[in-house]
Amino acid sequence: MTRKRAPRRGLVLGAGGVLGSAWMIGAMRAVETATGRDLSGADLVVGTSAGSVVAALLGLGIGIDVMANSERGIYEAGDPVLDYRDLGASLPPRPRMRMGSPRLLTASARHPRRSSPMVTLAAMLPQGRGKISAVGDLVTAAMDRKGLDPTEWPTRPALRVVAMNFDTGERVLFGVADAPRATLSEAVMASCAIPGWYAPVTVDGQRFVDGGTRSPASVDLLADAGLAEILVLAPACSFQLDRPRGTVARVERQVRRAATRRLMREVEMVEAAGTRVTVLCPGPEDLEVIGGNVMDLTRRAQVFETALRTTGEALHVAARSARSGVAGATDDGATDDAEARGGRLGLGLAG
Repeated sequence: MTRKRAPRRGLVLGAGGVLGSAWMIGAMRAVETATGRDLSGADLVVGTSAGSVVAALLGLGIGIDVMANSERGIYEAGDPVLDYRDLGASLPPRPRMRMGSPRLLTASARHPRRSSPMVTLAAMLPQGRGKISAVGDLVTAAMDRKGLDPTEWPTRPALRVVAMNFDTGERVLFGVADAPRATLSEAVMASCAIPGWYAPVTVDGQRFVDGGTRSPASVDLLADAGLAEILVLAPACSFQLDRPRGTVARVERQVRRAATRRLMREVEMVEAAGTRVTVLCPGPEDLEVIGGNVMDLTRRAQVFETALRTTGEALHVAARSARSGVAGATDDGATDDAEARGGRLGLGLAG
């Protein structure tokens, strides 16, 4: 008897800074608790920026429970330490007084439809002075603890890391055969190099910066991956926004709104190819804790704990609504805000 092959599943982890990482780990822990599924069992994991760090650790066999403990300051011998203080302060260092990428600005002007306001802004920003090496050191240390060759990439799950070429604006998917050859730590550093904050990372003679500059999650790159379903965690997006008072937070919410529109266009593209997609994003309560600076290290623990609770609640409401056959309503008749906390929640999470 031929054994039926299980459907292939993907996990996409998006951009979102230090607080996006904390939110993502809390949300993933909630998913595992609610569904009993080990998210590291995905066949393909794609990470962008903050998501690339989490994706790399998953690919190296580091469980979400270990990452959750790290967010709480709990470590056991041999565990990786997600301590981002070595990245510097919660504000960028004074940049160099030179444009980040004149070539990218020229390319954006010549082909505006291929660009975006974020890409153009990245090109115009001064060159960052920050060092992203602490992220690479974290990945290298995790590989050392696992006894892995630092030049090799994990194969189960297949791991992909998204960055942007800082001179052409094109996305690169590190880990595929035709991508510039990079170690996993180099790829993660490139994916996390925020323009204007950190210096670009040079790989194979080319400069790369944060993949989130082009897309909050790059879900569309999986349209032809042959996956049955994809779970997307997108810390930089939200289906329902809060109403912050601060100017910085209000600007951040406008950027978040645009990122969400981009994300949903990509999701529609992937769904049109026959793949089922479930998306989780921060909701208003999460955003209130995140504030306007996603690099604010002092908020990590609170963001993690909030995400753990709000995502768990959203999953519970979605499952209860599905069991009752009434989508979007709770027992007391109130409108279900599951989509606001984690849009497009589906029962396919159970595994």
